[in-house]
Amino acid sequence: MASLFKSPRVVTVGGANGIRKIFVGGDNPVTVQTMWKDGITDVTEGSDKLQDILKKINNLKSLGCDIIRFAVPDMESARGLCVIQSHTDVPLVADIHFDYKLALECLKGPVPVIRINPGNIGSEDRVKAVVDACKDKNAAIRIGVNTGSLPKDLEEKVIDGSISRAKALAETALREAAVFEKLGFTNYVVSMKASSVDETIEANEEFAKVSDVPLHIGVTEAGPLITGIVKSTMAFTHLLKEGIGSTIRVSLSSAPENEVITGREILHECGLRKGGVTIVSCPRCGRLGFDVHSFVNRWQNRLLAMDKEVTIAIMGCVVNGPGEGKHADLGIAGGKDKCIIFKKGKIVRTIDAKDADNVFGEELESL
Repeated sequence: MASLFKSPRVVTVGGANGIRKIFVGGDNPVTVQTMWKDGITDVTEGSDKLQDILKKINNLKSLGCDIIRFAVPDMESARGLCVIQSHTDVPLVADIHFDYKLALECLKGPVPVIRINPGNIGSEDRVKAVVDACKDKNAAIRIGVNTGSLPKDLEEKVIDGSISRAKALAETALREAAVFEKLGFTNYVVSMKASSVDETIEANEEFAKVSDVPLHIGVTEAGPLITGIVKSTMAFTHLLKEGIGSTIRVSLSSAPENEVITGREILHECGLRKGGVTIVSCPRCGRLGFDVHSFVNRWQNRLLAMDKEVTIAIMGCVVNGPGEGKHADLGIAGGKDKCIIFKKGKIVRTIDAKDADNVFGEELESL
């Protein structure tokens, strides 16, 4: 049965100035994005802030982040982003509203992606200036529309009930895309985001029926950790199984690390991201064995950053230990003052609970 939705064409991100080249769309892997949570107005060469940012970027990269977006509200931020990009191979996106000169400043440097809306940049000449600069630098553009920025005529149709908000989102995105097509620019992606799961799904489906532009999917303002994960998982799973979505961002009122981990895990469970560490851990109960919660918190990011395709089990007691975790390449469980280390269901070591981290680390290195 033929799909209702068009196969996405390929957009190229990066590839110059030592930046990793990523292909978005086509049959390429779905990429994971996040957005930087802080300002970059005081980033300069050799500064402590630059080093701190680069350390955090490397951590996000190790967790599976492919692309990072930065807000660029002023010229100092634009220059700061250029400095950051010159020191990392992770493609960075300049998120720009209203002032096209900020985009041009970023494109003077190595920044490979600009996020703009033709509708809020201003005149066609200003849009063309950005497009021409992107052509010269082989940079990509992301169009981003959301339910809070619909054109007046479409907003009126939504209010009078003649069109759904989701269809208005799709129509807005198609109008924005038409501007680039008219200028002969095709190296761009589109995102249409609502805070409603149903509206996000409908908008992306409507767009994908008529356009082959790759889609960046996400539920905007999804909320705090649990609420945001639930909304994003529902929307992403539905769309990805339809073949819609070439790059994703989980929007959370939480750390970017949690956005990346959630995104990669959704892709993993949808069968769209292979390899890496799979963590199996029990929720803990009244048997009061091993403190699973604190152990997982200490080890999660290190485990997920490993370049190994293994399963790790972290269990609270012998009931859930080697039995339910017998498929794990490495596992730990405990009760009272003792812990057991097991591999493929076989106990290999019994240790004091106080030595759990050290011994687990030793066994991890041996995998």
